[in-house]
Amino acid sequence: MALRTGTGTSAAPPLSRRALNRATLDRQLLLKRSDALSPKDAVAHLLGLQAQNVKPPYFALWSRLAGFRPEALSELLEAREVVRMVTLRSTIHIHTADDALTLRLLVQAARDRELNAFRKGLVGVDTERLGAIVRALVEERPYSMKELREALLKEWPDADPFALSVAARCVLPLVQVTPRGLWGRGGQVALTTVEHWLGRPAGPVPAPDATVLRYLGAFGPASVKDMRTWSGLTRLGPVFARLRPELAVFRDENGVELFDLPDASRPDEDTPAPPRFLPEFDNLLLSHADRARVVPPEHKGRAWSGNQAHRTLLVDGFLAGIWRVEERKDGSALLTVQLLEALGAARRGEVAEEAGRLLADMTRATSYDVRFGEIVGNQD
Repeated sequence: MALRTGTGTSAAPPLSRRALNRATLDRQLLLKRSDALSPKDAVAHLLGLQAQNVKPPYFALWSRLAGFRPEALSELLEAREVVRMVTLRSTIHIHTADDALTLRLLVQAARDRELNAFRKGLVGVDTERLGAIVRALVEERPYSMKELREALLKEWPDADPFALSVAARCVLPLVQVTPRGLWGRGGQVALTTVEHWLGRPAGPVPAPDATVLRYLGAFGPASVKDMRTWSGLTRLGPVFARLRPELAVFRDENGVELFDLPDASRPDEDTPAPPRFLPEFDNLLLSHADRARVVPPEHKGRAWSGNQAHRTLLVDGFLAGIWRVEERKDGSALLTVQLLEALGAARRGEVAEEAGRLLADMTRATSYDVRFGEIVGNQD
């Protein structure tokens, strides 16, 4: 595609929805599993993995890396080369140690805005003092959030307990220590500061320009609004304007301006996209303002029930179903696919083969089965 450095969108080359889909899948390592990146390198490339629940990061990497073993990510967590902490979109992510010490500082303004929304429950609370108290406690030993609330309520008995919890994780970069997050092992949430856990100070704050380029490398082509959705940062327009001479500029089917790295891969829209099983809250579905590059309009909202995300199935690069795994006491496992649209026999066979690989690699089952449930149409 030709490089465009103009200021308007009318002359910018268009990208069809399928072309945008293939480019994004390629950046996300979902067109072809990478056999070159290590799990740590993949976490860095993707700028973190959404990790509200324990298992999603493991399934996310399995769908992206050739030969991935879940133990490999657990080993990184135990070695403190990656950590679990609240960063982007006020949700828990797994980040490399370097990104944990820097990206959180970059998005601190978003955490400050989040804290402002709870001010009514924090009347009389000195957040600077709160941060000092929490730091002293959790750097002596990891604390659960319940323990932190109880300690803070002794200082501010009239404050809202939940608001105090929010304040603690907004004011300080708190990480969840292991064994929480390890594959196949239980562990309650226990928190300490990222600096204490990693044994080095946070910083420096990364330049927004450099982070924009990293975001485009993992999620591009993308709009200013897309990156705002991913990061929670505001005032990104001037950053993109400053970078414009270095970037390729396109427009989507709605005329929205999209930016990209000039040398980034943008595969042909007819490039085959194999079936991919993604975990709930996968980065692919949450990191753009407009999700139409992955979610067809007729399936909008189908990856969620209320505020609970489903595990999603991509077929030909787009959302086509949801799935679940049941591991039974007899050592067997069942993966059930709930399709959102009819698939031909060949496509169903490809989905079944990928499901079988998932069960073989990501469960301890000695036998397993794959089933297709009834097709569920859009109920909106």
